Amino acid sequence: MFSRRKLLRTASLAPAAGLVTPAFAADPYKVAFVYVAPIGDAGWTYQHDLGRKAVEASLGAAVKTSYVENVEEGADSERVIRQLASSNQMVFTTSFGYMNPTIKVASSFPKVHFAHATGYKRAANVATYSARFYEGRYLAGVLAGRMSKTGVIGYVAAFPIPEVVGGINAMLLGALSVNPKATIKVVWTSSWFDPGKERAAADTLIAQGADIVTHHTDSTAVVQAGEEKGVYSIAYNSDMSKYGPKTCLTGVTMVWDQYYINAVKAGIAGTWKSDDTWGGIGAGMIKLAKMNPVVPAEVAAEIAAKTSAIGAGTLKPFAGPITAQDGTTKASVGAALADKDIASINWFVLGVQGKI
Repeated sequence: MFSRRKLLRTASLAPAAGLVTPAFAADPYKVAFVYVAPIGDAGWTYQHDLGRKAVEASLGAAVKTSYVENVEEGADSERVIRQLASSNQMVFTTSFGYMNPTIKVASSFPKVHFAHATGYKRAANVATYSARFYEGRYLAGVLAGRMSKTGVIGYVAAFPIPEVVGGINAMLLGALSVNPKATIKVVWTSSWFDPGKERAAADTLIAQGADIVTHHTDSTAVVQAGEEKGVYSIAYNSDMSKYGPKTCLTGVTMVWDQYYINAVKAGIAGTWKSDDTWGGIGAGMIKLAKMNPVVPAEVAAEIAAKTSAIGAGTLKPFAGPITAQDGTTKASVGAALADKDIASINWFVLGVQGKI
């Protein structure tokens, strides 16, 4: 087993008689994070960095963390991950596109523990972790369905991977549960973080009649576009209300703190193992930000009740009936999609205007 602590001698090997032998000090456990975007003050990377800071606050001198931000997916990420693996005992890679580079580097560093966010490939020293983003999206859809006058929701999305497609579907299902005429229009940006593209996409959707906009991208551009144009928005990743104080209704937020703390504690204790974590509202990994005062009290109460029901497992966002764009039935009345089907979803619900 890989030794996780080195003992540093702080006195000579043969202390003089009558002197107290000083205790050996342990080197801190070294943990590194790889971020796909700048940390900033909101968004996907910001939430992961809050988790890193929570590790430091919880474990103090027992741990030393570091990070590299704004690392592009692809060859550059492999270089950064390899560099960090050479000087750390645990490495967290926090974007889907880091999956193959993480697996590749991990094979060269079998004694280093790796954990990859939102991926599905594991190895003896590579774990995976994600959140049930779709649970928060369903609640956002209920809110959008109640607050929209046109019934048109605009969705700025990065890449058509299952977590994004599932989020779009869940949001529409939530909206349809309170407004059977609701639709979602999707614009793809082909980038996790590109404020210019995100803003242009939001402007396009608003011009096409969307009176609620949301996003599965990392910047605050969509929320800012809504605020400037007087259109409601629902933020993603973190609380972005300060960028839309009048129009940002809430935010679907991720809370990674406890996952990171538990993983690092296990690494220090020698009990870490490769597994998959997929937590949602019940596990505290998904939360809605505070509601904007413009949301009627009865709507806020409805959202709170549905939040509790999802957390308790009595409300399933992907419960039938569910019909796909092509007219096929994906879940019948009384049935619900299984986890494996949600995790690999590659089709849109009927009512989504967009292509995968």
